[in-house]
Amino acid sequence: MVEIIPAILEKNYEDLKNKIASVRGIAPVAQIDFCDGIFTPSRAWPFSSGGGTDEHFQRILNEQEGMPFWEDIDFEFDLMVADAVENFDIYTKLGPKRIIFHIEAIPNIEEFKDFLEGIDMYIRDNIEIGVAINPSTPLERIFPLISHIDFAQCMAIARIGYQGEPFDERCISNVLALKEKFPDLIISVDGGVNLETGARLVGAGAQRLIVGSAIFNTNDIIDTIEQFKNL
Repeated sequence: MVEIIPAILEKNYEDLKNKIASVRGIAPVAQIDFCDGIFTPSRAWPFSSGGGTDEHFQRILNEQEGMPFWEDIDFEFDLMVADAVENFDIYTKLGPKRIIFHIEAIPNIEEFKDFLEGIDMYIRDNIEIGVAINPSTPLERIFPLISHIDFAQCMAIARIGYQGEPFDERCISNVLALKEKFPDLIISVDGGVNLETGARLVGAGAQRLIVGSAIFNTNDIIDTIEQFKNL
């Protein structure tokens, strides 16, 4: 069965908390989108509310509180930021199950491979590492990293960092190509996913669908997630 992961992109902590509350107990994992306004034009919490000085962000880092409802739901962090490698340790302190780097924010593949190989074994055993790739980026760019990561995330929109963007057909070809070349690789797809495109993506070989607007813009989140699970 395909894994359905609600995508949450909010500008303030309260809206983030409310979105998480709406899917806890329904989805085991939610994706939190981090947008810094540098790698992406858009900003999301905490960058839209003070960055490192955001009160809740600081309290979570200092272990005075956890991510909202962390006892009920796991998180994967989609790091649409320019300094994901440099601040990797900070993001791990927030308690994610998975962390996603974007290949377009990585200038040197060999240095990134060295970074992945140098991650503390305890962290590596407890946090899955994925790499995302935009539809306009040559797929071959991530090939040298496949043996170093747990999954790949194919972006299915041309303009990342926003929800409600149109589906980019190139994503289907990317999923098919990855599945053919690396049949054991877990493939996620993020962006433009609805019931129609989701069915096509699952048919192409995607095992995880990251869904934002198609879940949260419905009147019945539970029923919508169930429909996605049955694709």
